[in-house]
Amino acid sequence: MEEKKRPLMNSCDFMGVKPIMMDLPYPPIQVKEKNPAYANLLSIDCCGAVSEMTAIIQYINNENRLSCEKCPVARTILGIAIAEMIHLQKLSELIFLLGGSIDFVAKYQDGRKRMWSPEYLSIPENMERMLTADIEAEKAAIHQYRMHMKMIKDPYIYAVLARIIKDEEYHIMLLQSF
Repeated sequence: MEEKKRPLMNSCDFMGVKPIMMDLPYPPIQVKEKNPAYANLLSIDCCGAVSEMTAIIQYINNENRLSCEKCPVARTILGIAIAEMIHLQKLSELIFLLGGSIDFVAKYQDGRKRMWSPEYLSIPENMERMLTADIEAEKAAIHQYRMHMKMIKDPYIYAVLARIIKDEEYHIMLLQSF
């Protein structure tokens, strides 16, 4: 007689996971005036190779692969992914106010346009490499935001980007703790 095998299951519970971000308010989402050039810069932050879209998908992928064996890490990564979704939403609002389009296309200054692609993801096999890739991605995002802040002469946008950077720095600290 065959033994009954226990079903395989993931016991990691994701109910109640909240965005992991600094406990600081975001500035109002507003712009001085329409500016398609600024909208294009922010489109790169939304869905370029280094972007909120890339971060979200990479974090979700890592969370999925870690959830069965490293539930606390997976829950933290999911919370970070939710914060990145909020960043994407705020950037998208700014793009809209600036007169840009929300179409997951990064629009570069040289006229090139590139739709977001999964080729931007880093998908290492073990947790240490995943966390290292996530930390490097956060650092690259901060660098890109700072570069864009130097190019954008709108104090409202500057304030939102500065606030997003605070979350990204917090994410690095958390990821390094693992």
